[in-house]
Amino acid sequence: MRIHVINPNTTASMTAKIGYAAKAAASPGVEVRAVNPDFGPPSIEGYFDEAFSVPGLLAEIAKASGADAFVIACFDDTGLEAARSATEAPVVGIGEAAFHMASLIAEKFSVVTTLSRSIAPIERNLAKYGLAARCARVRASNVPVLGLEEPGSDARRTIEAEIKRALLEDGTEAIVLGCAGMTDLVRDLERSVGAPVLDGVACAVSLAESLVRIGLKTSKRNTYAPPLAKAYAGDFARFSPK
Repeated sequence: MRIHVINPNTTASMTAKIGYAAKAAASPGVEVRAVNPDFGPPSIEGYFDEAFSVPGLLAEIAKASGADAFVIACFDDTGLEAARSATEAPVVGIGEAAFHMASLIAEKFSVVTTLSRSIAPIERNLAKYGLAARCARVRASNVPVLGLEEPGSDARRTIEAEIKRALLEDGTEAIVLGCAGMTDLVRDLERSVGAPVLDGVACAVSLAESLVRIGLKTSKRNTYAPPLAKAYAGDFARFSPK
């Protein structure tokens, strides 16, 4: 089984961290490859960055011949619907995966993400997935995504403090980390705060693996049917559906 994990931003150090977490979560014998596009934003912080990251994401899917499943390693589930239209293989977003996993182990969970501009996209996704009622609150730690990549930064301590506030104030029973760049912090934070802490990368790899094992693929009946053939103009000509 081959699982292709795509970080939709261009920051290679984050991709390496994501790849390590993805491989740790996979079963023995499962091949995991973590990649990022070579064009697009270095981080995805809000709707504007998200829009410019989708073409690179789709380009990586087009290059990944033989992949049995894909994981989109951006917590906003950037380009998830477009990706499902681009392949028959299962495509799992780390946000959706973490929400579902959290709902299986806790009545209420809180999300701790990076910047406050990410709160609205996450809340919209929770509503879209039918899980808004299970989320006590979406919180911002006000740590920029690229701040997670800075050696010696205070990011971990800041995120831990926000998690402790969530456990104290929200009535929450589990914490979902709202950024793929937080994946290396999950076990340390869980030990520190004394409550389940979920990393979406591990959750998504586990779900993608399960979908492949039981033979499920993305439905092409209607919503995720392949795009209709047409010629795109200008810089997007190379993405033209055939």
